[in-house]
Amino acid sequence: MVSKTVIWNSEGNLHMRPAGLFSEQMGRYESSVRLRYGEVRADGKSMMNLLAAGIPSRAQVEVECSGPDEEAALACAARLLEEELGE
Repeated sequence: MVSKTVIWNSEGNLHMRPAGLFSEQMGRYESSVRLRYGEVRADGKSMMNLLAAGIPSRAQVEVECSGPDEEAALACAARLLEEELGE
């Protein structure tokens, strides 16, 4: 398992559009992907789990990946949250 703490780099909460794009991208990896915000854990491949996590703007989120392509999944997840999905 690998993990990294990132900042959800957006002016708004993690809402439907970025959650859908994130889960779609994570679905391309064999590894499991989990996001942890406080005490809440969310499956990174489930848009509904991500929405239910209630991640607010500029939140510190820990991304955990486990599996055969965990390094690549973690790099992609971090890039998406920090750089590409923010609005």
